[in-house]
Amino acid sequence: MQTQFSPSLRLKLPFLAAGFASFLFSVYLFFIEGDTTAGIFVGLWVPSIHSLGALVLAQTEQTDNRKREEQYS
Repeated sequence: MQTQFSPSLRLKLPFLAAGFASFLFSVYLFFIEGDTTAGIFVGLWVPSIHSLGALVLAQTEQTDNRKREEQYS
């Protein structure tokens, strides 16, 4: 059985996965390796990755809206 994701979810998924992987890696560095500085540094990537995703997706949404407006004009 093949799962169909909506187009908006397919665009968001890489950013969500990268943010989650960054979070897990920071927890690993902080608690398992004991490298608190590296754990905090990598943990700061999470909001940066999500902000980049919001920026990219906002640009994509604006482009889609312009195309729809031109189509109905």
